[in-house]
Amino acid sequence: MDAMVTGPDGIQRCGWVGDDQEYRRYHDEEWGIPLHGDRALFEKMALEGFQAGLSWITILRKRPRFREAFAGFDPARVAEFGEEDVARLMADAGIVRNRAKIEATISNAALVRDMAEGELDALMWSFAPAGAEAKRDRPAAFADVPAVTPESTALSKELRKRGFRFVGPTTMYALMQSAGMVDDHMAGCWRVSTATGGA
Repeated sequence: MDAMVTGPDGIQRCGWVGDDQEYRRYHDEEWGIPLHGDRALFEKMALEGFQAGLSWITILRKRPRFREAFAGFDPARVAEFGEEDVARLMADAGIVRNRAKIEATISNAALVRDMAEGELDALMWSFAPAGAEAKRDRPAAFADVPAVTPESTALSKELRKRGFRFVGPTTMYALMQSAGMVDDHMAGCWRVSTATGGA
């Protein structure tokens, strides 16, 4: 895969976008843009957990149905899901039907519900690199992009200590990338001047 790809609009983007229109939209409008809010970050955590072992485009295409099936990822509502809801979700071909991930999402929702408002946001963002750590060289090739970092490992450890599941270091680094806690847009990507961290 090339580090950069030029879309039909003549714009250079990170190579993972390929020629997929939905990936272009996601890259341009969401990936790497700072995301805040407990509900939004809970959704991101849940979807990244469901993505483990799958391609992100699979999750992205199923995201509208995930949102319907999981009550808009409202932690208070998801936390109340019971066995009937688990059975309903396991029968829903529009999502990823993995019992362990479904049950983890419900139990994670209960943990978020029981936190103070804004606590999940503050907790997750407290692990975003700062200072010199945030100023590492912009990736020029996919080999330059880490799968895990000390920050994602620390975030994973803290979340696991609190009882969260499907929040491994690799999954948490993917979340940090997509939620704009780190900026892994490739050198030459049009988003470089507008994403977090600058050029």
